Amino acid sequence: MTIPADSHGPGVLRAPPLPSGRTPLKPDFPDGLPPLPEIHSEQLRIQVFTHRSFYARPTHVFEDMPDDPSPDNEMLEHLGDTVLSLVVTSLVRELFPCLRVGPSTKIRALVVGNPTLAWISVQYRLPERLRMHPAQAITLRASTNIQADLFESFVGGAYLDRGLEVIKSWLDPLLRPYLTDAYRIVRVQHGLSPEPEPPNPVALAYPSIGGASPPMLSENDMGSPGVPTPTWSIPPPPRIPGNVGHLSLFNQHLQQQCKSIEWVYSDSLGEGTKTTPIWVVRAMVEGECLGRGRGSTKKAARNEAAKEGLLALGIYVSAPEGLFPA
Repeated sequence: MTIPADSHGPGVLRAPPLPSGRTPLKPDFPDGLPPLPEIHSEQLRIQVFTHRSFYARPTHVFEDMPDDPSPDNEMLEHLGDTVLSLVVTSLVRELFPCLRVGPSTKIRALVVGNPTLAWISVQYRLPERLRMHPAQAITLRASTNIQADLFESFVGGAYLDRGLEVIKSWLDPLLRPYLTDAYRIVRVQHGLSPEPEPPNPVALAYPSIGGASPPMLSENDMGSPGVPTPTWSIPPPPRIPGNVGHLSLFNQHLQQQCKSIEWVYSDSLGEGTKTTPIWVVRAMVEGECLGRGRGSTKKAARNEAAKEGLLALGIYVSAPEGLFPA
């Protein structure tokens, strides 16, 4: 099926960079959204569109009986959320290979956030097929969270029925325009122009990463007819301040936002020794990993994770004198 696209003028960035994240991305699809993949299994197809209110099972149960699993779409929604995050993260790396972790996380959050997923769900008319308790029909169908959950449930059901490659072939053309819009918005949030500047022609002529190196001249070549004499010098590496307390700054900004942080340590996979262990830690904020770090002490590992966490919050440490928020 082909879904008609929302009509907006070309080249208009419709979703402003609101901190609340409640504005959905709405890119143009002149030919309509890509068709939904068909779910062949009737059981999965029914389960995808079944809200938990339809059967009204108790929500406090730890685990279903093996012969009586829950027939609603909550587990499919949970699975779809994971699949969607994987596909979007892979697409971000493909489209913007030089993007740092902080901006990449913001772009992904804009695309997989409830407002945008709910918008996509409505364009596919998925809420019209939702099965729920009749008394809650109007409220649930109009809920942004339920609309977004339903899209994730469809992704999970289609993944179980058709596999990852089919899901990727559908989500790739669907999400690329959303990622492009999100990329422009996050650039503006970081004080940049919406579109990146064209690459330096000198850098294109002499690539140093991922391509051929600049031509090397021997001492005998220097000064020969037709051979230019280089007039540039190799700049020294940038000085990185070592006295910046990333950990304390990270904690300070989280406290200002009334958010708490959980430090989750994991195995360093054989690195280090008993006397000099290597600690690996993740900085978890509201269930999301904002940074990872490793070090010879727990504090050093947390400080490294805090560096990534500051980037994820849009805070850049550019000099010992201070910080410059994006």
